Amino acid sequence: MSRTTVLKIVLPFLVLLVGGAILAVLIVSRQAPVKEVQEFAGVLVETVTVQHREHTVTVAATGTVQARQQSEIVAQVSGRVILLADEFIAGGMFKKGDTLFQLEDIDYQLAIQRAGADLAAAELELARVKGQARVARDEWQRLQMGAGDPNPLVLYAPQLKNAEGRVNAARAALRQAGIDLQRTEVRAPFNCLVLSEGIDLGQYVRGGATVGTLLGTDTAEIVVPLPLDALPWLNIPRGGSQGGAATVRFSAGTIHYDWPGRLVRTLGEVDPLGRMARVVVAVDDPYLLQQPATDERPPLAMGSFVDLELQGKRLPAVTVLPRRALRDTDTVWVVDADSLLRIRPVQVLRRQRESVLIGDGLLDGERVVVTALAGAADGLKVRVREEEVRP
Repeated sequence: MSRTTVLKIVLPFLVLLVGGAILAVLIVSRQAPVKEVQEFAGVLVETVTVQHREHTVTVAATGTVQARQQSEIVAQVSGRVILLADEFIAGGMFKKGDTLFQLEDIDYQLAIQRAGADLAAAELELARVKGQARVARDEWQRLQMGAGDPNPLVLYAPQLKNAEGRVNAARAALRQAGIDLQRTEVRAPFNCLVLSEGIDLGQYVRGGATVGTLLGTDTAEIVVPLPLDALPWLNIPRGGSQGGAATVRFSAGTIHYDWPGRLVRTLGEVDPLGRMARVVVAVDDPYLLQQPATDERPPLAMGSFVDLELQGKRLPAVTVLPRRALRDTDTVWVVDADSLLRIRPVQVLRRQRESVLIGDGLLDGERVVVTALAGAADGLKVRVREEEVRP
């Protein structure tokens, strides 16, 4: 074999032999790794610090806005419409005493004249009968010399009574004619909004016909269904006392508008199907007629669905925790001084939408865990996150 061929065969084995020797030296000379035991620092949790303070109970609810006053306008007399207010259309507004419409009154003016003439005739007849009665009594006293009681017919007593009755009837007819004349002009009974109307200029309206519906604009009411266990926490007016305040919120997309309200009464019954009690919240000036023009809120229209926050009783010393801090039904997790989790039973006064009110069982300054932990047990080591959760 040539020298070149020998090198091609031997050289790879030499390379492998040198590499194996280097690897063996490295393996023999290496040091064993030092075993390091890491201490368990605990599960990372978020907490809230216990602080007893005065707190006002709030009850969340929903309801639909409705008018406190609603009236159907009925024509009391008949006649042709000769005047119709421009605002007497659906959506129009009136102040108390404003004229809605007026009926033709010529027939009622003539009725007053006829009634006046009838009254004059009745008064004349009464005067004539009184004169005859006076003459008859004088003659009877002269002829009978006052012995015994005379026949009532002799002294015109029935005729006098009949004449007086005719005068009273004529006066009543005159008064009725005047009232009918006044009823030809229909005025707004209160500050109102026209919900619907059914007459037009020149139309003949018959007495007793409904011509429109009005809604009061001074106050709106919201009937609010509530669970029975919410009633003890509310200040419901009794015996002239004032009810609790309320906030009424109307949402238009992502924009929310608030109105102040007040709890005015309870309907005093329980819905037999849902077992819910119903209270009434009043809102003054829902159409913002008494507010400055800069008020950007829309009117609180009748039929609007709104959210409510009812202000209830004030508790002197309670702890308010996030709803998620409550475990099971009446326990919380507390972090002790050794950073160990402790399961603590507490007195739950009320569960609200996003919070829970705690009475006894916690001390000021204690830290309550709000993080959900799987398999948490008493004595579990935890690490508290520096930034606390606000209750």
